[in-house]
Amino acid sequence: MTFKDQASRAREAEDLVGSADADTDTAAAVPSWPGGAAWIDGDYRPVEEARISVLDLGVTRSDAAYDVVHVWEGRFYRLDAHLDRFAASLARLRLDPGHGRAEIEAVLHGCVRHAGLRDAYVSMTCTRGRLTAGSRDLRTARNTFYCYAVPFVWISSPAQQLTGASLKISQITRIPPQSLDPAVKNYHWLDLDLALLDAYDHDADLVVLRDLSGLITEGPGFNVFAYVDGRWLTPAGGTLQGITRRSVIELAAQAGQPAHEGPLTADDLRRATEVLVTSTAGGIMPVTVIDGQPVGTGAPGPLTRQLRDRYWASHADPRYSTAVRYHEPLPATSKGQS
Repeated sequence: MTFKDQASRAREAEDLVGSADADTDTAAAVPSWPGGAAWIDGDYRPVEEARISVLDLGVTRSDAAYDVVHVWEGRFYRLDAHLDRFAASLARLRLDPGHGRAEIEAVLHGCVRHAGLRDAYVSMTCTRGRLTAGSRDLRTARNTFYCYAVPFVWISSPAQQLTGASLKISQITRIPPQSLDPAVKNYHWLDLDLALLDAYDHDADLVVLRDLSGLITEGPGFNVFAYVDGRWLTPAGGTLQGITRRSVIELAAQAGQPAHEGPLTADDLRRATEVLVTSTAGGIMPVTVIDGQPVGTGAPGPLTRQLRDRYWASHADPRYSTAVRYHEPLPATSKGQS
């Protein structure tokens, strides 16, 4: 699938959220909740009705681990890798969702099935939960686990990707790895959010933060690549090891485009001939303006376009993707919902 095809599919999805495909072998059933479906407390429900307690430590302290996988044209992309990363985050934070890997995977399929979505943003979260009344001992908390599927989310929309996004290099420092391991996907986003609000004030679409030494780390929900001196550079440290980031490194090797994980400076970004960001929420997205100045020619570059086409084409490859189980019998926990 080329990016043109992918953009067309995105527009169709926006107009026809939840529509059923005519192929009964792969199509979703008539959706129950096209705005999104959630699973919590052993039950599926419309995403608008999903609730957790205001006393949950995921709310009061952002004490949680999460992961997000996407579905495109009825197939999860790199679901195993996302489940692996979620399990690693849970172990690092000493969280227990109370469900095994196969059960979590079944719930993710069930959320997409209930929503009837062909293109979806699918999240899994485990919070510390609620403490025993009157206690502040974390060991008394009963962890909370929930999942949801909503229509596909874009960091940079298909229309915006045709011309490329603008990016600001923030003066705000990313939370250091010595304080919180960036390999643990978590909700500590205030540094990212404040940086993004400042970027909006400067008419930029995206923002990237630096570490204490001044090296580039990541942006809100995305990794960064710059084509400098004949190779792609992406930060090796201070950043989440994104699944889409991994795909780009692999696809770049297949395309004969060297990719190196290592230090990336602000000067590297500013002198790069091409810059892109990667995320589950949108794939490979070109950046054509940095701090108000054009990147390369000021248009999405040929290397970025080639990688983007390879990325979307890989969604049909069974090595990378898994068909959503739209017609699987509902588990007992669904309480008979259809």
